[in-house]
Amino acid sequence: MKKSKTPQPASSAIIERDGRYLLVLRSKPPSDAMYAFPGGRGEDGETPAETALRELFEETGIKAEKPMLFATYDLPGREDGPGSPSFFLSVFKVKADRSAVAVAADDAASVGWYTAEEIAGLPAPDSVRECIARLEAERLGPAA
Repeated sequence: MKKSKTPQPASSAIIERDGRYLLVLRSKPPSDAMYAFPGGRGEDGETPAETALRELFEETGIKAEKPMLFATYDLPGREDGPGSPSFFLSVFKVKADRSAVAVAADDAASVGWYTAEEIAGLPAPDSVRECIARLEAERLGPAA
């Protein structure tokens, strides 16, 4: 009988400034060489919102507040490796000081601010693409 694995909790944080979104280039699996919102695995006793704020700070040096849940995803483990974990990802919109400067740290190879059009041309997970589409629809409002 195969034992089902419980997905590991993970969270990420969205910061938008003037139509640009903060993304990190991942340097470690499972999303290495992909652009994503800053985030990572939850730690014991940590809420998903706390995870998002901690991971944002660890990867970019930006302290944020007021996390608001934006989306959740069930992410299956990769099929190319045995024991690849699955994740339950909670994505939060957060507020940060507009003067805060992002610096790549932890498992972020680089950080940058990208428009939706630029993100469309980057290697990024489907979850990021879906969030960007929703965020842009919210930001731009209904077409006149």
